[in-house]
Amino acid sequence: MASSLLHPPAHLSPAVALQLSQQAPYLLRTTPSAISPYSMSSLWSAAESPELWTTYENLMLSCLRTGDEQSAHLCLERLTERFGADNERLMALRGLFQEAIANDNDALKKVLKEYENILVEDPANMPVSKRRIALLISMDRTTEAITALNNFLDASPTDAEAWSELSDLYVSSGMFPQAIFALEEVLLVTPNAWNIHARLGEVLYMASSSETGSVQHLAESMRRFCRSIELCDDYLRGYYGLKMTTTKLLTTLSQSQVSRQSKSDTGLPLPGVKSVERLSELATAKLSEIVRRNTGGDAGWQGYEKPEIIAAQELLNRDAAPITR
Repeated sequence: MASSLLHPPAHLSPAVALQLSQQAPYLLRTTPSAISPYSMSSLWSAAESPELWTTYENLMLSCLRTGDEQSAHLCLERLTERFGADNERLMALRGLFQEAIANDNDALKKVLKEYENILVEDPANMPVSKRRIALLISMDRTTEAITALNNFLDASPTDAEAWSELSDLYVSSGMFPQAIFALEEVLLVTPNAWNIHARLGEVLYMASSSETGSVQHLAESMRRFCRSIELCDDYLRGYYGLKMTTTKLLTTLSQSQVSRQSKSDTGLPLPGVKSVERLSELATAKLSEIVRRNTGGDAGWQGYEKPEIIAAQELLNRDAAPITR
């Protein structure tokens, strides 16, 4: 079987998901249709393995992404036959299938009602709780989704994915202090996640431009991007953010009357102009190297998305434009 089916399908590109779903009829014909959970022989069967059921689940999700509802339903039936309709994970997968085939908002409301009925009987059903939150978000019921996520995190405070999702909802609502807090909670769980440090830098950068923003937000944003590239030396997004923050910070520090001794909420003084200039030069040099080596086809430099490279090149061009004669 395709090794991609053993990885979460959300991490698969659309092209790979399409390729897997096209193989679904063959895979379903050549894999067991049912194995009794009560059969002693199934314990020694080569077909009875975690990989088999992971394959069914991921194949189902890939088929839903590409509109092959028939194959997705067959995968769901086989999983249900094996693990039972009362399995919490299967309840969430069944709800996901119903969401995918829903034709209108009324159908989605019925699915939402089913989730709520399940949670009335079993409030601790985490997979269904997550599906309910995801459905609320897809229906643009942001306030309800925020409330549901906060309730979920009361029961599961170390769920980094939930904190990250909550942060995104706060950002979409313009609630930057709450979004920053949520991302800080993510970093308590995953302190070395360079992408989360960069995301926090982005939110702080947005907060600096809001009505309640300040130069302290901008300085802290720069520090977060510095931490992200410290943890991952070739992280393009980190260098891009560092270049953006240092450029804005240099302008802000030169135009404002803010004392260098002023401290941010973290208790750290604002950075000096010379330090910011050196960081800006570092970001420029590294972005230039990444763009040059990626476009040149150098080995080991091809892991970046094309839109990221284009954005980095445009940022470098904007930086060079003022000194062009």
